[in-house]
Amino acid sequence: MKIDLEDLKALISTLDEGGVREFEYEDEAHRVRLSFSGGVPVLAAAPALAPAAAAAAPVAASSDEGAAYVTSPFVGTFYRSASPGAPAFTDVGQTVSKGQTLCIVEAMKLMNEIECELSGTVLEVLVDNGTSVEFGQKLFKIKKA
Repeated sequence: MKIDLEDLKALISTLDEGGVREFEYEDEAHRVRLSFSGGVPVLAAAPALAPAAAAAAPVAASSDEGAAYVTSPFVGTFYRSASPGAPAFTDVGQTVSKGQTLCIVEAMKLMNEIECELSGTVLEVLVDNGTSVEFGQKLFKIKKA
């Protein structure tokens, strides 16, 4: 069974909008079970998917004057670099541009590059490399340019 990432997102969205808390599909060779807990889908078993396109990370307004937070658009594992031993995409004190890759969040075995939605300077990296992150969790604090 093959399912396109966009089709999977559409299924999850439809189920969520309909208030469905659990969904299960099974045929002779495959079984997929989705369980929604607190609005975040948990995928118990899934088919192989194509690599995801780069995701733009949401930016949350900060209580600090002129600063914003980049948040995770997915539940997954946070990585600061493209591979172990590679340099981090960005670090504290570095200037970043809109569209620049800040990190990777691995979700459902897909490596999603998280791009910055604004230009500025990285004030703080709020998550340790290899740590699990939640949807909407703050990843970076950036001072707007």
